[in-house]
Amino acid sequence: MQRSTSFRISRRDFVRQAAAAGAGLSLAAATARVEAREFPPGQYVDMHTHIGQTWNTGEPLTAEGLLRWMDDNQISQAIVLPLVSPESSAYPITPNFVLKETKPYRDRLIPFCSVDPRTSYRDGLKGLVGMLEKYAEAGAKGFGEHKPGVRVDDDRNMRIYAACGEVKLPLLFHLDKQRNLDEPGLPGLERALKEHPDTIFIGHGPGWWASISGEITEADLAGYPDGPVTPGGAIDTLMAKYPNLYGDLSAGSGANAISRDPEFGREFLIRRADRLMFGTDYLAPGQDVPQLTLFRSMGLPADVQAKIFRDNARQLLGLS
Repeated sequence: MQRSTSFRISRRDFVRQAAAAGAGLSLAAATARVEAREFPPGQYVDMHTHIGQTWNTGEPLTAEGLLRWMDDNQISQAIVLPLVSPESSAYPITPNFVLKETKPYRDRLIPFCSVDPRTSYRDGLKGLVGMLEKYAEAGAKGFGEHKPGVRVDDDRNMRIYAACGEVKLPLLFHLDKQRNLDEPGLPGLERALKEHPDTIFIGHGPGWWASISGEITEADLAGYPDGPVTPGGAIDTLMAKYPNLYGDLSAGSGANAISRDPEFGREFLIRRADRLMFGTDYLAPGQDVPQLTLFRSMGLPADVQAKIFRDNARQLLGLS
């Protein structure tokens, strides 16, 4: 199998090789050179991708195909998300598949895990925690894409959130009128955030991103509202109250939320720069990705770009 296109050696191997070559480097100098190569090159960390075949109308995407696309678009690392709920995709993409396919490329492809809240398992919360611990031991850095067809504050979901908090796995959720259902203002999500302060929630999807604006309707939660953003949106309100809430800027919903009112969108990115993360939802060869041109065109300050494009994700997930 082809190896990663951006090979990175370990600190120990580098120091050993430097010494063997008689380069005369001190340990501190050798370490400094390793630290300079800590991350693969690229401007972005993509918080949201998939591999395998997601929809019956698209083509499968391999790990190698994802890496080639990343190289073409200055993407250093990408989070790869399974899809296990029947509402989430045409074909299930299991955590074991994601863990296996990303294993040769863990410097660049970062796996998550997922369990549908309706799954049959034993021993309640303890049993669920044990399942997630096994995935974490195998390399999973987070939980998601969490996309089940139940209310966002369904008791079964709440157990998922509790388990993620215990295992320290950030949870990336999709919210609309089919998956993780809620109402305008996102009261169900607020209940989840309030009752699980140790769990990191990462919002994504049409219902989440429609909530950048105030005065939205039930129908807005299912689509891509256009026109100027009204102040008082649930995203700003909840981010101000709950430090465990983050946002994933991927997909058409994320791009629409920022581009529908460019002035508000730019101000929002700057205001919430510590809690937003670049993402694409890339899942099929040849897919159009508006984020790559949108965010480059917005004239964001360099420190804001660094946080949103890569640093927030790396810090949140403890990437190296």
